[in-house]
Amino acid sequence: MKNIPTPFCIPFAFPGIPDVRCAFGTRIGGYSGSPFDRGNVSLDVGDDPAKVKSNRQAIKQEMGFEYWQELKQVHGTALAFDPEPTGIADGPTGEGDGLATARPGQALVIKTADCQPILLAHRSGGYVAALHVGWRGNVQKFPTLGARAFCERYGLDPADVLAVRGPSLGPWASEFVNFADEFGSEFGAFYNPDTKRVDLWQLTRQQLLDAGLKPGNIFGLDLCTNSLADTFFSYRRREKTGRQASLIWIRG
Repeated sequence: MKNIPTPFCIPFAFPGIPDVRCAFGTRIGGYSGSPFDRGNVSLDVGDDPAKVKSNRQAIKQEMGFEYWQELKQVHGTALAFDPEPTGIADGPTGEGDGLATARPGQALVIKTADCQPILLAHRSGGYVAALHVGWRGNVQKFPTLGARAFCERYGLDPADVLAVRGPSLGPWASEFVNFADEFGSEFGAFYNPDTKRVDLWQLTRQQLLDAGLKPGNIFGLDLCTNSLADTFFSYRRREKTGRQASLIWIRG
């Protein structure tokens, strides 16, 4: 066990906000066995809880935050504001798909295996949020609603909020054969009827713009979880799979 590497995370830094840190997890490194190998962070997919907690603890130690904060994600639009801190082994503290805090050292965690993790930070470095956006979240306009709720809660100007979308289902892999029923004509600009693909990345960007964010403040890691099988978990590629973590926190 001593030679197993810490689950590998991709760091991201918002320009001009040194007190906010972001990291996007992968399946590389860690303790879990197949089919959750190796860096699974979810306690809800059938993996050995002890190995999941070891993965979480290794990420915490590597990144240096104090608390691990997560929700039971339900593909909705609810946010939890300023939740009481919890530990690595506590599991979800409630249901919802967004978290926000002004507390330093409290890592907000989104678990994904194709859905989009959206991390938000105010330019002051004093407020952060994390959103879980699957395609159902896009249909419910959660990027817009979530960003607006974040700003309203803390009295922020959306023009001063920065966002980054993490690795997720890419436009070449996002096939929806029932687009008319699942999305509808309102989203037709993001749908290619020839390939039956929806560009969820561009849809999310537009929904963040609709919330009032500036174009230059919206970033994205264009890494497709479905295509990069050795790097990321993907539900579409393999229904029984682990989850990678996306985290944002204010440095203590």
